[in-house]
Amino acid sequence: MLKPLSAALRLFPRRLLSSTQTSSLLLGRRMELAVVRCLPGEPKLTISFCLDGSHKQMLRDQDETLGKVLARISNGIAKGQGKAKKSKKNKGQQPCETPETTVVKLFYEGGEVEDSVLNSEAWQDGAVLQVGDVKYSVQRNAPTFTNAELPVSLLSGFPVCPNLAVEFGNLQDCKFTWFKENPSNATSSESAAEEPAQDGGWTEVGCGRVHVPSNQDIGCRLKLRCTPKEGQRSGPVKELISAGAVEAGPGVCTFDNRHLYTVREAEWPSVRVMSYNILADIYAQTELSKTVLYPYCAPYALQLDYRLNLIKKELAGYNADIMCLQEVDKGVFTDSLTPTLDAFGLDGVFRVKEKQHEGLATFYRRSKYKLLSQHDIMLSEALTSDPIHSELLERLSANSALKEKMLQRSTTLQVSVLEDLNKAGRKVCVANTHLFWHPKGGNVRLVQMGVALKHLGHVISGVAPGAPLIFCGDLNSVPHSGVFQLLSEAVVPQQHADWSSSGPEESCSIELLSAFPPLLSACGQPAYTNYVGGFHGCLDYIFIQPDSMQVEQVIPLPSHQEVTTYEALPSVAHPSDHIALICDLRWNP
Repeated sequence: MLKPLSAALRLFPRRLLSSTQTSSLLLGRRMELAVVRCLPGEPKLTISFCLDGSHKQMLRDQDETLGKVLARISNGIAKGQGKAKKSKKNKGQQPCETPETTVVKLFYEGGEVEDSVLNSEAWQDGAVLQVGDVKYSVQRNAPTFTNAELPVSLLSGFPVCPNLAVEFGNLQDCKFTWFKENPSNATSSESAAEEPAQDGGWTEVGCGRVHVPSNQDIGCRLKLRCTPKEGQRSGPVKELISAGAVEAGPGVCTFDNRHLYTVREAEWPSVRVMSYNILADIYAQTELSKTVLYPYCAPYALQLDYRLNLIKKELAGYNADIMCLQEVDKGVFTDSLTPTLDAFGLDGVFRVKEKQHEGLATFYRRSKYKLLSQHDIMLSEALTSDPIHSELLERLSANSALKEKMLQRSTTLQVSVLEDLNKAGRKVCVANTHLFWHPKGGNVRLVQMGVALKHLGHVISGVAPGAPLIFCGDLNSVPHSGVFQLLSEAVVPQQHADWSSSGPEESCSIELLSAFPPLLSACGQPAYTNYVGGFHGCLDYIFIQPDSMQVEQVIPLPSHQEVTTYEALPSVAHPSDHIALICDLRWNP
């Protein structure tokens, strides 16, 4: 077992610094920073510092002796000087004399650390590394950004939030300062995007994790200086410079007027819920989408970087407590939605579709809710593997063609059980799904919903008895469909037209019962929640249990004029072909 450092230093004293030396070491010019990452159980540690403008990072064994590391640093400096000497000789210049060996030492609590002390013990927080005349304050496991990126596209009037990950720190504690490039230094060349402007080339324009550029910033790049922190403890500062300049925004968007109703968060015990299909990039960028589905949409407005600006502003402006999103690209969830919504106080979970790159995301306000458990399933897999669906499976097996079509679908149900932090013990089950899309797939969607409701009833009875259900999603089902009837009336008769929606070969006759009493569509039955060139209709819903919750307000949908300003959706002013549903709910007494 390794001995504590203090014991090691007592066993291996080299010499103590005099009080004068200690003062000059600690009270002299401001020391540079050397960051050491050293975790128990890991065989290696890393040592990072800057020397003569060059960043050095060393990966060493924790059980290696300190003397070997110090010698390696010294030898590295000597090699660098040797290369410089050789370069001068090749250019015909007079080389300088052979340099003296650079002194490299490590000090801790006024004493020089013995060369034989192991790395894991030697590199303590507060130690001082001396390299020649340069002194470094050692920070062991200092707060450090492991990832730091700015979005590619910046629009005036739209929030900019960096994608950050911090180790040994807390993003809520970190410090952020924003700058814009002064007009005289602004340039659009690629090389300029890699080189920061000279000192004095930036003007401070804001602080905080999220920054909204103004029209005065158009044509200028942004710089973010971020300091990782954990409480009062700070780590090495990171500076990010945007690849491109701020561009003009699209003007009025379809959601701007809706934001007037959601300026503030819903006050407890009310809860604001949203459901929104945000249009996955993998579908927006197909040739079919560009030429057939959305030919009216400007090509740049279908680009993900552009749409993300609109999506992030729209979501943030609703101040929702629970967000259920469909068609979320995996990378969008990780790199864009999570960092942005985290900055606005929401945590999220993601469930990708099998064999797909998109899926479902549920976000919840962490000041109001805590995630207790997740119970996600792929509906087709659950149908064949979970005994609770055996009766439905048996009845479906009467038509092998329909059964096969059902089992080929990767449709997923995301289920999250949340606890209300303002009322101990009060739970809510939030379900999120995106049912089979085909216009003639009503029979498949009925089976999918039957599986979903059975699973939800089982989850609630097992882990959250009495918890109300909030069921959100793009159900690809209009109000006269079998799916809507199953949810709103709790039963679908075997004669319903949807059972034969895909023709006689795949038709069946099943009386389907819901596992819940009739549910209420909280936002009613809008004329449409999906509006594209060839179709418009109500496909999206937020269903609640009326005996447990009541609707306090429904956020009005954009006007027909707003939706059709650019013919249809998506457009330069709206990022998706769907429209978000938002409502405020209140618990019944």
